[in-house]
Amino acid sequence: MTALAPLPTGPVRRVAFLGTPALAVPVLEALVNDGIDVVHVVTRADKRRGRGSELMPSPIKECARRLGLPVGHSVDELLDIHRREPIDLCVVVAYGALIKSHVLRVLPMVNIHVSLLPRWRGAAPIERALLAGDTETGVCIMQVEEGLDTGGVLATARMPIDEHTTADDIRARLIADGTALLLQQLRDGLSAPVPQAGEPTHAAKIDAGELRIDWSRNATTISRLIRLGGAWTTHRGRRLKIHAADVRPVSCGTGVIRVVDGDVLVGTSNGALALRIVQAEGKTRMDAGAWANGAQLSPNETLGDEVDGHG
Repeated sequence: MTALAPLPTGPVRRVAFLGTPALAVPVLEALVNDGIDVVHVVTRADKRRGRGSELMPSPIKECARRLGLPVGHSVDELLDIHRREPIDLCVVVAYGALIKSHVLRVLPMVNIHVSLLPRWRGAAPIERALLAGDTETGVCIMQVEEGLDTGGVLATARMPIDEHTTADDIRARLIADGTALLLQQLRDGLSAPVPQAGEPTHAAKIDAGELRIDWSRNATTISRLIRLGGAWTTHRGRRLKIHAADVRPVSCGTGVIRVVDGDVLVGTSNGALALRIVQAEGKTRMDAGAWANGAQLSPNETLGDEVDGHG
């Protein structure tokens, strides 16, 4: 195990920030708004997005430029800055890569991780907690070490997950709570990290194929997938995204669509889902009732049987 640079004692004022996606933007903004001296920002390299060849900066790079902060793509840049004038602490939020040992020996680092460690270490902790049916999740301020989300925990906040909680709900709450915890730690001085205890679980990245709805599963399981965002099925050979739906304790037949008292119900192996917001391929989001009226559904028509070629 690499010997880590010691965490600073007392209030922290001079930090570097490492992050990449939009998830991390509110944290960087809050540090600047709180008067923290963010001396440098490190983010992942620009990527080609969409069909064009133009390189696009990460959301954190765009944010750093807007805030007038120096930004680069190499963690080793921080070592040069630190040699010239010491950095108190590096703050990591969804940077997207492991930090190498030669950096960790020199620069103390903490990370905002959106799970109750050691449960859901890895790339998709919010999504995995929701899909697994966890009734609680949270956010940790964690010391960064070489392992994947294995460092000691300085502070934790918790939140419940119920049958209506979406991944967006969790993301917004945990980033807000994590930011508040971080700012408190920086103002008051860092707590001593406590080793993680319990059985670790790994939060693998969500594969695109996982977002296709299998109507032979039960309504509760499918509801979790829909609340993740991006869930889809097929209707008459074309994609139909399901953005919101409610579980109903009725039986319709697996994948069968029925309109009952204004509700657009789809059967599962146990219970049904009342579709609320859907999006047909090439269309905008719309109320499920309006979609059903426009589709002029046949009796016992189903969702999900067709293969549309998108995988």
